[in-house]
Amino acid sequence: MSGCTFEESYSSCGYSVSLGTNGFTWEQVNSWEKTTLDPALPTGSYMVVNASGRASWQKAHLYMPVLKENDTHCIDFLYSLSSRDGASPGTLNVYIKVNGGPQGNPVWNASDTVTEGWVKAELAISTFWPNSYQVIFEAVSVQGHPGYIAVDDIRVLAHPCRKAPHFLRLQNVEVNVGQNATFQCTAGGKWSQQDKLWLQQWNGKDTALMVTRVVNHRRFSATVSVGDTSQRSTSRYRCVIRSDGGSGVSNYADLIVKAPPTPIAPPELLAVGATYLWIKPNANSIIGDGPIILKEVEYRTTAGNWAETHVVDSPTYKLGHLDPDVEYEIKVLLSRPGEGGTGPPGPPLVTRTKCADPVHGPQNVNVVDVRARQLTIQWETFGYAVTRCHSYNLTVQYQYVFNQQEFAAEELIQTSSHYTLRGLRPFVTVRLRLVLANPEGSKESEEIVKQTEEDVPGSVPMESLQNTPYEEKIFMQWKTPNETNGAITLYEITYKALSSLDPSADLTTQRGRVFKLRNETHHMFVGLYPGTTYFFTLKASTNKGFGPPVTNRITTKIAAPMMPEYDSESPLNETETTITVLLKPAQSRGAPISSYQLVVKEERKSKTRRAAPEGLECFSAPVSFRNASILDSPYYIAADLPPSSLTVVQPFTVGDNKSYGGFWNPPLSPAKSYSIFYQAMSRANGETKINCVRLAHKGRGQITTPYILVIPSEGASTQDSDAMEPEKQVDSTVKMAGVIAGILMFIIILLGLVLTFKRRHAYSYSYYLKLAKKQKETASSSTQQREMGPVTTADKSTTKVSTLHKDDPFSTSNQDLNGFISPSPCSFSVQGSKTLQSKSLLNSYYSVSKEPVPATTSIDSSQPSLSQPSLTLQSFPYGGCESVELSYQSGQFQAGQFQPAIRVADLLQHITQMKCGQGYGFKEEYEALAEGQTAPWETAKKDENRNKNRYGNIIAYPTDDHTRVRLQLLDGDPHSDYINANYIDGYHRPRHYIATQGPMQETVRDFWRMVWQENTASIVMVTNLVEVGRVKCVRYWPDETEVYGDIKVTLIETEPLAEYVIRTFTVQKKGHHEIRELRQFHFTSWPDHGVPCYATGLLGFIRQVKFLNPPDAGPIVAHCSAGAGRTGCYIAVDIMLDMAENEGVVDIFNCIRELRSQRVNMVQTEEQYVFVHDAILEACLCGNTAIPVCDFRAIYYNISRIDPQTNSSQIKDEFQTLNIVTPRVRPEDCSVGLLPRNHDKNRSMDVLPADRCLPFLISVDGESSNYINAALMDSHKQPAAFIVTQHPLPNTISDFWRLVFDYNCSSIVMLNEMDAAQLCMQYWPEKNSCCYGPIQVEFISADIDEDIINRIFRICNMARPQDGYRLVQHFQFIGWPAYRDTPLSKRSILQLVRRLAKWQEQYDGGDGRTVVHCLTGGGRSGTFCAICSINEMIQQQNIVDVFHTVKTLRNNKTNMVETMEQYKFCYEVALEALNSF
Repeated sequence: MSGCTFEESYSSCGYSVSLGTNGFTWEQVNSWEKTTLDPALPTGSYMVVNASGRASWQKAHLYMPVLKENDTHCIDFLYSLSSRDGASPGTLNVYIKVNGGPQGNPVWNASDTVTEGWVKAELAISTFWPNSYQVIFEAVSVQGHPGYIAVDDIRVLAHPCRKAPHFLRLQNVEVNVGQNATFQCTAGGKWSQQDKLWLQQWNGKDTALMVTRVVNHRRFSATVSVGDTSQRSTSRYRCVIRSDGGSGVSNYADLIVKAPPTPIAPPELLAVGATYLWIKPNANSIIGDGPIILKEVEYRTTAGNWAETHVVDSPTYKLGHLDPDVEYEIKVLLSRPGEGGTGPPGPPLVTRTKCADPVHGPQNVNVVDVRARQLTIQWETFGYAVTRCHSYNLTVQYQYVFNQQEFAAEELIQTSSHYTLRGLRPFVTVRLRLVLANPEGSKESEEIVKQTEEDVPGSVPMESLQNTPYEEKIFMQWKTPNETNGAITLYEITYKALSSLDPSADLTTQRGRVFKLRNETHHMFVGLYPGTTYFFTLKASTNKGFGPPVTNRITTKIAAPMMPEYDSESPLNETETTITVLLKPAQSRGAPISSYQLVVKEERKSKTRRAAPEGLECFSAPVSFRNASILDSPYYIAADLPPSSLTVVQPFTVGDNKSYGGFWNPPLSPAKSYSIFYQAMSRANGETKINCVRLAHKGRGQITTPYILVIPSEGASTQDSDAMEPEKQVDSTVKMAGVIAGILMFIIILLGLVLTFKRRHAYSYSYYLKLAKKQKETASSSTQQREMGPVTTADKSTTKVSTLHKDDPFSTSNQDLNGFISPSPCSFSVQGSKTLQSKSLLNSYYSVSKEPVPATTSIDSSQPSLSQPSLTLQSFPYGGCESVELSYQSGQFQAGQFQPAIRVADLLQHITQMKCGQGYGFKEEYEALAEGQTAPWETAKKDENRNKNRYGNIIAYPTDDHTRVRLQLLDGDPHSDYINANYIDGYHRPRHYIATQGPMQETVRDFWRMVWQENTASIVMVTNLVEVGRVKCVRYWPDETEVYGDIKVTLIETEPLAEYVIRTFTVQKKGHHEIRELRQFHFTSWPDHGVPCYATGLLGFIRQVKFLNPPDAGPIVAHCSAGAGRTGCYIAVDIMLDMAENEGVVDIFNCIRELRSQRVNMVQTEEQYVFVHDAILEACLCGNTAIPVCDFRAIYYNISRIDPQTNSSQIKDEFQTLNIVTPRVRPEDCSVGLLPRNHDKNRSMDVLPADRCLPFLISVDGESSNYINAALMDSHKQPAAFIVTQHPLPNTISDFWRLVFDYNCSSIVMLNEMDAAQLCMQYWPEKNSCCYGPIQVEFISADIDEDIINRIFRICNMARPQDGYRLVQHFQFIGWPAYRDTPLSKRSILQLVRRLAKWQEQYDGGDGRTVVHCLTGGGRSGTFCAICSINEMIQQQNIVDVFHTVKTLRNNKTNMVETMEQYKFCYEVALEALNSF
C-alpha cells in the first residue's frame, strides 16, 4: 500500500529523496542501532533532516511513490520537530502533486514549536480514477535554529481518516465571460471552528479562506466564488481543509470560461421600403462559443439615443413601422446558455429607409406681389411630416405665351415660405404651380393664373424703320416694338435739324414733336429743308410710360437751284455767230451751287418751236460740242462756269470761240436756229440736281460768207479769239474728214477703256452695296458714280491747273478731254442708319481686288478660300500718305482748343492719316493736351494727407466746386474726408465714374468707405497687384470675410476668365441692416509695359462691365495704380463707345481734354492715346456680336438665311468683316521662325507663329534650338489654355514631346489624318515605351469610342528624372476626313470637346494645357479651339459670340478658322450644344 515504517531502507518502500543545498537532505536514522546520536533526536527508525547550522530556506524533499485513487483513502504519518534549545528547527510541509502536475502550495505544514516526541497527522486525499497523485514531504531550515525534522511510520490506509475530513468529488464549473464562478466544496466529517478551508489552483495559487456551512453532523460544505472570468479560458481548482488531525484535499475540477457569441458579419439587407427593412441576421459565422440558443435584432436611428430589441425566430426578419428617409443602425445579438450568455452586438448594418411620397403638395399658395417682370409667391411652410423625405425639391413650374411663342420653365426654390419669380415678360398671363418632389414621388399645388403688370415698351425695331426722304419732306414708317410689354397707347417722334449742306440755311426752326396713336405707324414730315440732316427720336408708350428711344439720322434730298426770273427772252446783243445774254446768280436749295452752264440747243425742223415752259427738262448729260457732232446730239454745253465767277449779274456771249470750264464755246452757225439755255447745277451726297431757263432764241440768218468751222486740236491754245474768226479759216473737206475720223477712233478706244474699268471694279461696288444692306439711296448714289468713275479715272490731267483765260472770270481750273468735271477720286460713301456705321466705315476705306493676296508670313496660300477676291488694307487712302496734305499742321493745336468730332464712317481714314509720318499727327494732337496740374490741390499736399497719395504728381483736385470725392468725416478727425479720387462725368451722365488710385495699406479703409458712401456696385481694376517686381496696388479684398473699419466685406464668388476676373462681394456697414452686392472687374491682361497689342479683350471687358452694372447704382469706381493712365483709357473708350452709338461721331481729343480737367493726366502717355483710338476703331468695325443663349436659336436661323437678291447671308458678311479686321503679321513679327536654322522645322514658310506667342522649349536636347512652330492661345476662361501647332515633322517629333512636357500639357488633340506623302507620321509608341530626345513616352492604355481614339501615355524627362512622371491623354479624332473643311458630325466634335474638358478637370483641376494640332496648325485647330471657347462661354456666361472668339484667336495666329464653312460650323456646334442641354 506504499506505506513505510523505515525499518528497512526507504528505497525499498519506493521512496526517494532529493539532495538539497550544501548536502541538506533527508536521511534514514535508526536510533536503536546508533546510540551516539544527538539526544535531541527522537528514538526509533525514521527519516530525518538535520537543520542545524543551516541557512534559512534550504529545502529537502522526500517523495512517496505515485499512488492511484483505487489505492488510497487516507494517509497518516508521524512527525517530530526537536532541538536542544526548544526552538523550532524549521518547517515541515506536505504537498500533493496530481498527475505529475505542478507541486503547488502545501496542503499541510508544521513549524511553530517543537513537538514532544512523535505526533500523528492525517492526509485525507480525494483523487479519483484515472488520476494519480504523489505526496511530497518538504523540510525547510531556519537559520540559527539547530534541530531536527523527522517523519516516521507513513501509512496508506484503505479507510477514511478518523480526524481529517474527506472531500466529495468536486464538480467542474462552466460560466460565461464576466460572470461569477462558484465552487461547492463538500466534505464528510466533523467541522471545527479551528478548521481552515480554501480553494487551491492548479498552479498552487490559493484563494482566501471560505466560510463553511455545516450540513449535518457528518457533513459540511463551503462555497467559494472565483472572480477572474474576464476572458475566455480553462483553469483547475481543488478544495483544501486543515484541521487539528491533518488536512483534506479534493480532486481538481475545471473552471471553463466561455465567450458569448458575436456575429462576424453585419446583417444582410434583403429589401428596403419607406417604412420597413427586411434583413437576414447572418448568424452562421461567429466569434465566441456556442451553442446559440437565442437570436435578437437591435436597431436604432443613427441620430437618436434610443434602441429597440426584437427576438428573431426565423432566417429572415422584417423591421416594420419605421420612418421614411431615416438612417438606421441594425445589429444582431446572439446568446448561449448561462447567465451573461448574450454576446456583444455584431458589426452594424447602417442603411436608410426609402422616401415616401409627400403627403400633399404645397398648400395655401398665393401670389403676394405682382410686378411687370416678376411675381412673388407665398405658401404655407411644411416640414418632414409633409415631405416624408429629408431630400426634396420644391420647384415652381410656370408657362406663358409671348409673341405667339409659348415659354415654359421650371425653377428650383431655395427659400422656405416665399419666392420671387424673375425674368418674366410684362403683361402676360402666367400659369404657375408649385411642385414638391422627392425621389419617390411628387405632389403639386393648385394652379395659379396671374397676369404681370404692364411695363414701358421696348424700342421700336431698328430694322423696321423705313424712311423715304424727299426734298422737303420725309416719309417714315415703323413696326410695333417686339416687346410691347402692354398695350401700346402712343408713339412720340421728335426731330431736329443737325446740319445742312447749304451753309445759308437757317435751321433754328427746323425741329418738332409728333404724337401718333397706337394704330398709326407711319408719318409724313413736311416743311423740311432740302439737303438737311435731321435727327429723329422715336419711342413707344404704354400706360407705364415711354420706352427707350430709337434714333435715326435722315437727310433730305437736295433740291434744284431756284433760277432767277427773266421778263423776256431778249438777248443783249446778237451777231451772225454770237448772241449775248445776261446771266443772273441762282439761289441754292439744300446744297451750294456747284456750277453754271450755258447750253446751246439747235432748233431742228422736226421739232416745233415753243417757249420754255415751267418744269422745263434740263440737260443733265455734259455733251461737249465735239461729242454733239459725233453723237448727233441736238445740244451741247458751251460753257461751265464756277459759282465764284457769277456772284453778280454779268453778260455772257455765246459763240465767242473760247473755252469755259473745259467746254469750247464755238461760233454759232448762221444757217441754224438755236435756243440758248442757262442752267444751274448742285451736287452733294452723290446727287446732282439741275434747273434751267431759256434765255434767248436765235433764228437763221442770211449767209454771205462760207461758214467753215475748224475744231481746235487737243492742247491747242484758244486764248486768242482772233484765231477763230470765220473769214480767216480755210475750207478743207479733207482736213475735216481726217479730224472726224481721228475723233471717232479716239472715242472707240475710250469706250473700250470705260468698259474694262467697269468690269474690273464691278465686284468692288457690289460688295460695298451688300455691306450697306442695299439701301436705296446708296444704290442710286453708287450707280451715278460708277457711270462717272471710269471717265474720271481715265483722265490723267484732272489735277493739273489749266492756264487758259487767266484773266477771264469764267475760266476754270479743271479741263477734261470731253468736258466732264472730275469728281473726287474717293467720293464713294454708304448712307444709312447708325447700325450700318461699321459697314460704312469699312466701305469708306477698304478696296477689293480680284487678284489673290500675295503669300505672306501669315497666310497659307495653299488654302482655297484665299484665292477668292479678298479685301486688302490700304496703307493710306488715295494711295499713300505722301499724296495727301496733312490736315493737322504743326502748331495748329493749342492747349485748351476744341477739335471737331469725327464721324464714325471717317474714323478709319482719320486714324490712318494720323499715323502717317511715324504718327506725327497723334504726337501733335497729344502734345496739345494740357498736362499736369490744372487746378489747385493744396488739401492733397497737406502733411496729414501726403501718406494717402501713392504718387506725388497724381493727386486729387481738392476745391469744393471741383471733382474731388469728399468722404464723410469721422468723429475726431477733421482730415478724414480726403481720398485720392475724383468724380468723372460719363456720356450724358454726370459723375458716372470715380477715378482713383490703387488702394495702399493706409487707404484700404477709406476706399471701402467711399464705395459704401457712393453706393457703388462695380469696381473696375486695370492693374495687377505686382508688376515688374513693384507693388502697384495692395490686395484690398478678402479671401472670405474681412472687416475694414466699419465695413464688412464678404467674397461670394470668383469667376476667372482668360483676360479678366469677376469677383462678387457682399458689403455691409456696421449699424446698417442693408446688405449690398458688389462686383469687382479685374482686367489682368494689361501688359507690364505699354498697352495691349489688341483691344479685343478690353472691349469685351468693357461690355461686360456695362452689362452687369445696375442702372440705378452709384458711380463706377475705376482704378489702376495711379488712377490716371489705364483708368483714363478705360473711361475714355467707354464714353466714346456710348457717343458713337448715340450720335454716330466720336470726339476723342475733347473727351480726354475734359477728363484731364477732372483728374490730372488722364490717359497718361501718347501710346495710350493712340491705343484709345485703335480700341474705338476696333469696336466700331466689329460691333457687339454676342448673342444671349435664350435668343440664339431664333437669331441663328435669321442670320444664316440667304438673301435671294444678294445670294448672301449675315453670317457670310460677318466672316468677310472678320477677314478685313484680322491683323496682318509682318516678317519682322516672325523673326524667330524665319531664322535659317529653323527653316526645316516649318511645314510651310507661309504659316509662321508670331514671336510674341511662341512657347520656347525649356528642356535641353543636344544642339537643337528652343524653337517650335507653335503658338499659345487663350480659351474663354483660361489664358494660354491651348498650344496650337503643326503635325510634327520627322525631325521635330522630339521637339513636340519636349513641348508637351515643358508646358505641363495633360492633353493632345489630333485633328488630321496620318499621311506619309505629307510627312505626317505616327509620333507615339503603340506598345511599351520609346524615347524622343530626352523625353520618354510610355504607352499605358488605348480605347476607341465612335470617332475618338483615346490613348494614355506617361512621359518623363530622362535628363531630369527628379521631375517625375506626368500623364497625358491623346485624343485622335477620326471623324474629319481630309477632303472636308468641317467634321462629319457636330455631335462627335462636341463629344470630343466635353471629354477633353472632363479629363482636364479630373487630372489637372482644369489648369493643364492642351496641345491641338492639324496638318499646319491652322483652320482645323482654330475651329476646335473656337468650339471649346464657345462651349465655355455658354456654360459660364450664357452667351454665344463666335465673332469675338475667332477674332481673339486670330490676334495670335491669323489662319485660325480659315474658311466660311468652318466659321459657320462654329455656329452650328453652338446650336447643337444648346439642344443637348
